[in-house]
Amino acid sequence: MHRSSLLALVMTLAACSGEPGRRPSVARGEARLPVPGGSIWYTVSGAGSGTPVVLVHGGPGFSSYYLKPFEELGDERIVVRYDQLGGGKSDTTSDTTLFTIDHFVNELDSLRSHLGVAKWHVFGHSWGTILALEYYRAHSDRVASLIFGSPVFDIPAYEHRANELVATLSDSSQRAVRRALATGRYDAPAYQGAINEFYGRYLFRHPVQADLDSSFASFNQAIYVYMQGPSEFTITGTLKHYDATGFLPKIHVPTLVTVGEFDEVGPELVRRHSGRIPGARYMVFAGAAHLTPWDAREENLRVVREFLRSADSVSVGPSR
Repeated sequence: MHRSSLLALVMTLAACSGEPGRRPSVARGEARLPVPGGSIWYTVSGAGSGTPVVLVHGGPGFSSYYLKPFEELGDERIVVRYDQLGGGKSDTTSDTTLFTIDHFVNELDSLRSHLGVAKWHVFGHSWGTILALEYYRAHSDRVASLIFGSPVFDIPAYEHRANELVATLSDSSQRAVRRALATGRYDAPAYQGAINEFYGRYLFRHPVQADLDSSFASFNQAIYVYMQGPSEFTITGTLKHYDATGFLPKIHVPTLVTVGEFDEVGPELVRRHSGRIPGARYMVFAGAAHLTPWDAREENLRVVREFLRSADSVSVGPSR
């Protein structure tokens, strides 16, 4: 039997064989899970009595590699990290019928069910905050708490903010962006140069080069362009009109909202959205851009760890 199949079988048996009233065990290690359109890669690490946490990466089309630092939370709880279909170590696909919020929400819940987890903390970052929010909207009974890292609950408002940041780029980059918008030539070297300048200011400021290379090596551009657009500041994809701010007051689990000081999403916008979530905690990471796990690693870990401990203390019922 293939190792991943054997591991999946062990996990299923473990989830079903626990004594009444006891939490079933979840097998640690890497494996794959069949989902519509292919299979997704995931890894389970950690131990402890805390409620499990699942890490939901950004993109769309990116991988979870940049969220790996949060596996250090595994000294207190199970940590689940996975790559959404199409990106990272998961199967690639160009089937646009799968590039939907519903698909990725269902994919996430398939992973929960497969692992035998009844309730978990859901930690989304960037595009992953949309998935975390929509997952809660669909399955609130399966969510112990929510962590929204650099959330994008209102894409039109985010696009407005991003274009304000474009105006801070060099004159040559601003000209390149205007030219690309006028011609539709987003593959032009000058436009790609503007993207890189934007990245260096507002996406990540202190990346580890090896981590950066590994993250972009498995990036699925097709999903990103279809759902987002050609860049962080040119939104032409299916998410262009997404706005879930009206649902924020309906969140009734412990919630942490974080953002970087120089984040492309913008502390002002994130603070406003955080204020609409009852009882939400809000945190700005000084000196950080959008990828706070790189730019503010230790502080980000500390804040998330303390929040999860607090959320555990108010959770009701068995977590898994």
